[in-house]
Amino acid sequence: MAGEGEEEALAAFVALHGAALRASRVPTQYWESLSRKLRAEVFDAGDYFGIMQVEEVDEEEEVDEEMEEQFKKANPGNGPCFKVIVTNENGLQASNPNSVFLVDHAWTYRVEHARQQLRRVPGLLHRMANLMGIPFHGEVPDEGSIEQVLQEMWKYNQTYQLSQGTAEEKVPVWYIMDEFGSRIQHSDQPSFAAAPLFYVPQQIAYTVLWPLRDLETGDEVTRDYAYGETDRLIRKCVLLPWVPTEGLDVSCVTPEPPDEHYQAILAENKEKLPVAINAPVYAKDKVFKVFTDIQQVLNNLTHPRFVFTDNEGEADILYNFSHFKDYRKLSEEKPEVMVNQFPCENLLTVKDCLASIARRAGGPDGPKWLPRTFNLQTELPQFISYFQQRDRRGEDNHWICKPWNLARSLDTHITNNLNSIIRHRESSPKVVCKYIEEPVLFEREDVGLVKFDVRYVVLLRSARPLRLYSYDVFWLRFSNRAFSLDDLDDYEKHFTVMNYAPGVTLKQVHCEDFIPLFEKQYPEYPWTMVQESIFKAFAELFQAASSKPAPLGICDYPSSRAIYAIDLMLKWDTSRDGKRIMQPQILEVNFNPDCDRACQYHPTFFNDVFSTLFLDETDNCHVTCIV
Repeated sequence: MAGEGEEEALAAFVALHGAALRASRVPTQYWESLSRKLRAEVFDAGDYFGIMQVEEVDEEEEVDEEMEEQFKKANPGNGPCFKVIVTNENGLQASNPNSVFLVDHAWTYRVEHARQQLRRVPGLLHRMANLMGIPFHGEVPDEGSIEQVLQEMWKYNQTYQLSQGTAEEKVPVWYIMDEFGSRIQHSDQPSFAAAPLFYVPQQIAYTVLWPLRDLETGDEVTRDYAYGETDRLIRKCVLLPWVPTEGLDVSCVTPEPPDEHYQAILAENKEKLPVAINAPVYAKDKVFKVFTDIQQVLNNLTHPRFVFTDNEGEADILYNFSHFKDYRKLSEEKPEVMVNQFPCENLLTVKDCLASIARRAGGPDGPKWLPRTFNLQTELPQFISYFQQRDRRGEDNHWICKPWNLARSLDTHITNNLNSIIRHRESSPKVVCKYIEEPVLFEREDVGLVKFDVRYVVLLRSARPLRLYSYDVFWLRFSNRAFSLDDLDDYEKHFTVMNYAPGVTLKQVHCEDFIPLFEKQYPEYPWTMVQESIFKAFAELFQAASSKPAPLGICDYPSSRAIYAIDLMLKWDTSRDGKRIMQPQILEVNFNPDCDRACQYHPTFFNDVFSTLFLDETDNCHVTCIV
C-alpha cells in the first residue's frame, strides 16, 4: 500500500510540476526523490557538501596566477572568497536518483519593495551584508549599508515569475539563495545545474541542485551563471557582473532589424493578414450596427447613426477590446465590415517594436522624439558598449528598464547600475531606455517642481493614405514628490501613474486649466508652439509605421480604424542654433486605452470618435487633423 501511496504522490507531483521541471531540464531520474524531499522538507545538502573559505595566497607560494585571478573575479561580493566542495567520503554519483538537493532561499522580494524590507525586516540587512561581504556592525539598519546591499545584490539575485494570476502577481520575483547556494561559484564547465521550482502545495520556491557528472571528495561544486547561453559574446555580456571587462569591443550602433524579424513577430502573434480589398462605400444616411464588448462605448455612444447589436454576425462595425487576429477571413467573407484595429499595429504598441520602426525616422540612434532605446534580448552588447562609453565620458547614465508589453509602470525600474540592467534581462523580455535626466517640470504649489506626462488620444482613420487626427482634449498626470535624480526607487517622485496605486494621492488638472498655468511658468514657450512639436512627432511616428508594407509596417487595410493613447513627456534640449527647446519624448503608444476620464468630462467623446473614424465627419467633433 505504501508503494501505491508513493506512486500516487509522484503522479500528483508530476501533474503539478512536470512542465516546470522539463523547462528547467531537471532529469526525470531525480523527480521521485525530489518529490519525497519536498514533501518531507529534507535539506540534506549538508551531508554531502561543505563551504570552504579560500585564504589569500602569499606571494612566495607558487600558484597558477591566471586561475587565481579568474576565481577572484568570479567570486561574487567584496568579502572573503568562498567555494563549495564535496565533503562526503564516497563522493557523489550523478546516476544515483537521490543525488538531487534542495536549496532554501534567504530572501524573496520584488525589486520595488527591497529597500523597505531591508529597513524593516529584523535581521535581514545583517544577514545580507554578511552573505555579500559588506561590513555592517550596528544593530539599526543604516542607509549606507542598505545602499551597498541594493547595489551588490545583483551578483546574487535569481528570478522566477508566476505564470498565473493578475498582472501584479505576474511581476517577476527575485530571490537570494541561502549561504550555501549563494557560495556556489561560476564555471564555464560546471559540475552542477540549478533551477528554481515553485512548490505549489506549500506555495513556496526552492532551488533544485543536481550534478552533471560524478564527483569525488574535494571536488568543487560550480554552476554556469549564464546557463543555456551558447553565443560567446552574449555569454561575456551576461557574465559581466562577475567577470568585469572595461570595454566591449562592439559598436553601439543599432540599425533597424532585418525583415525576418518582423515576419517572426507576425508568426508569433498568429495574425493572418487580409487579402487586398477595395475601400467599401456606404450610403450617406446609413445607420451602422455596432458590436462591442467595451462598456465605455455601450454607456456613452449615443450618436443616432450608430445602434448596438448583440449579434456579431450582423454587425457593420466590430469594436473589440481584445486583439483581432484573423483579418484574412474577415476580408474574404465580409470586406465591408469595419474593425477598430489595424493588422500589425503592435509595431506601435509594443515597446521594442516602437523603437525599431522609429529608427526609420531617425537613423540607428532613433529620432529626437524617442529616448535612446535598446532591446535587451537582441541588443545587449550594443547597450553595454553605449553605457560604458557614456561612463568614460562622464555623461549621465540613468536608464529605465521596461517590459515589452506591460502597462501602468509594472516591473519598470530606474537605475544607473549596469549589473542590475544586465540581470533584469533574465526576468522577462525588456527594453532599456535612456531616463530623461532633465525633464520639463511643473510647479505644484503643495509639492514643488514635479515630473508630469501628457496623454493624447489619436485617431487613425487610414494608414495609406495616412489620415491621422488628435482629440482636442489631452490628459495630464503628475508625480507627487519634487523631482531630483536620486531615490530612484521612490515611486511617487519618478512615476506619474497614480490611479492604480492604493492610498496614493492622484492630482488632476484639466487641460484648459493646465495651459495658462504652464504658460505662466514658462512664458517663452506658448502651448500652441509646444503642441506643434508634439504633433510633428506624432506625424513622423505614424509615417514611419506605415512607410513599409505589412508585416514591416501597419497594414493599410481599408476597413480598419483605430484610436490610440500616446503618452509623452517634455525634456530640455538645445536646438542647432543653441536655443533651449522643449523636446517631446514619446514614452509609449497604447491600444484601446481606458477612456473613463474622457467620457466623464466630455460626454460626447465616443460620438466624436465614431463620427471621425466611421462617418468621415469631423465638424464639431473636437479633433485636429495632424496628417
